[in-house]
Amino acid sequence: MSIERYDIVIVGAGPVGLLLSTCLARWGYKIKHIDMRPVPTVTGRADGIQPRSLDLLRNMGLKRAIMANEPAKVYEVAFWDPAENSKGIHRTGTWASCPKFIDARYPFTTLLHQGLIERVFISDLEQNGVKIQRPWRITGFSSDGVDKHHPVEVSIAHVDGDKEETIRAKYLFSGEGARSFVREQLKVGITHKDPIAHVWGVMDGVVRTNFPDIKMKCTIHSDAGSIMVIPREANMVRLYIQVASSTDADWDPRKTATTDQVQATAKKILAPYWIEWDRVEWYSVYPIGQGIADRYTLDERVFMGGDCCHTHSPKAGQGMNTAFLDAQNLAWKIHHVESGFADRSILKSYESERKLIAENLLNFDAQYAKLFSQRQPSAGEVGPASKHPTGDEKVDENEFIKMFKASCEFTSGYGVAYNENIFNWSDSHPAKSPLFLSEKAGSTTQRPGRILSPATVTRVADANVVHLEQEIPLNGSYRIYLFAGKPSVTKKAVDDFAANLNKKGSFFSSYTRPDVSQLDYHEQHNPHSLFFTINTIYNAHRPDIEVRTLLPELLARYFDHVYADDIWDQRVPNAKAAAHAKMGLSEDEGGVVIVRPDGYVGCAVKLVEGSGTVDALNDYFASFCTKSLGGGERAQL
Repeated sequence: MSIERYDIVIVGAGPVGLLLSTCLARWGYKIKHIDMRPVPTVTGRADGIQPRSLDLLRNMGLKRAIMANEPAKVYEVAFWDPAENSKGIHRTGTWASCPKFIDARYPFTTLLHQGLIERVFISDLEQNGVKIQRPWRITGFSSDGVDKHHPVEVSIAHVDGDKEETIRAKYLFSGEGARSFVREQLKVGITHKDPIAHVWGVMDGVVRTNFPDIKMKCTIHSDAGSIMVIPREANMVRLYIQVASSTDADWDPRKTATTDQVQATAKKILAPYWIEWDRVEWYSVYPIGQGIADRYTLDERVFMGGDCCHTHSPKAGQGMNTAFLDAQNLAWKIHHVESGFADRSILKSYESERKLIAENLLNFDAQYAKLFSQRQPSAGEVGPASKHPTGDEKVDENEFIKMFKASCEFTSGYGVAYNENIFNWSDSHPAKSPLFLSEKAGSTTQRPGRILSPATVTRVADANVVHLEQEIPLNGSYRIYLFAGKPSVTKKAVDDFAANLNKKGSFFSSYTRPDVSQLDYHEQHNPHSLFFTINTIYNAHRPDIEVRTLLPELLARYFDHVYADDIWDQRVPNAKAAAHAKMGLSEDEGGVVIVRPDGYVGCAVKLVEGSGTVDALNDYFASFCTKSLGGGERAQL
């Protein structure tokens, strides 16, 4: 009997597996996706979508379906600490969940139970011909290379044992969670940061209470213990309640507690306020531990991601969000390798980039969880959390509040910063043109390996005011942002840029799509290449930009991606062209910013007359593309 072949087998239909599957399904890959559970998550589990993840979901066209479930939104966090004279708890202040110093489109955390989020992905998968096979589990695999095109053999079985299948694939991905069969079979160890020191209960339910901040996210410390309050959809609230600590005389890291016991503890912590439960939807007890997998892959054929690779406390709301970015990172890299655009060696960067972020997360979480679980000083011992000092006045905040405020950029998702590598240009990159712009040198504000600064512009085609960073969907393409400055200044430079893109052997023309002559007239994003989309942004008013007169033919073909930089931005209030200014580029002379398919900056280059700008980009892309570009030898790190 012939063995069926797939591009990838994905094990586990949680957030990481679903996002990976969704991306690859949209890009035309053949997927076998299995999950041990008979149905998607019914209640509980992850619930927080951070601002950066909401950007990603919008870029995938899934945000509207998520928001249709009317999730709770957290704009502020309230801090409650022991009151003076043992009078229970007292609010010491509030702080923005995503403060204004973070340039976020959605400055709030979205709270919605994981099952509803999963269903949005599952619906999208089914529209693209992928159905989760349930309840099935993986029973074995080997990367034997017998079939050089599909080197991984995978054995799966129905959970009740009455059916089995053996299939072959190019890749195997484990999104199984903390108890990963794949990780165990690979004998990949987990390194734990600290011993387990705290046990917590988590309870979702509908409550009645006179506690005034029940609809807000709260961190509560009292002499009776600690609670975190998380508002949820449908009038629910999630409470994280401290059950045990290593400082207890009878400490047991496996200690459990009933719902009644945990509710009784919650009532003590919330005093002088009262609370009663109408119903409990979900309840669980868990120990806090920080662990990270020693490897994310052994051979760039079998990969792991999500909770399989990193475990931590859920209170900072990072688990699902980190999993989303694991999946997004791997998806476009597999796509670029399998479509012949990039060298297979780029797959090594999945582990190096994502493991770095997980390590940063665990270091943060270890501190955060430890401070949260400790009794904090009373209101009389420290200043209010929301008080801003004036003059020489100094506000003495407790360590937990200081930690919370300092970590806001990280927890929002905007603090993710990948190190320099072949994708993230630096002075050590093989591409050495003096035209590369550098954040370190002050010639641009854009740092390779960090998210592109958001910018609001006017689309010339229809006069719509749009978010520039959202104009290209997550479709596997590099995003070329041509900030064209003033038309009167850059006319020749823009013409030369287009002419050199058109040259045989350029990074752009070398990957012309084979069906380019048969394409639909209305193709907006990829009329020339599946790997690049071009955006042109002028420092001019929209009525002054005649696309087909001003732009050379190649750039004019991206008619829906031409913009006027004429929207004022409070972050650069004196700029005439705010998007140019936010990128740190000359408002008159512009520049070119290359953004990876996942929205992170790759490099920035000066826009000049002649071939220099495209020559620099040829060298940049030559470091990882499969073809020799620009007529030179291929350079690699």
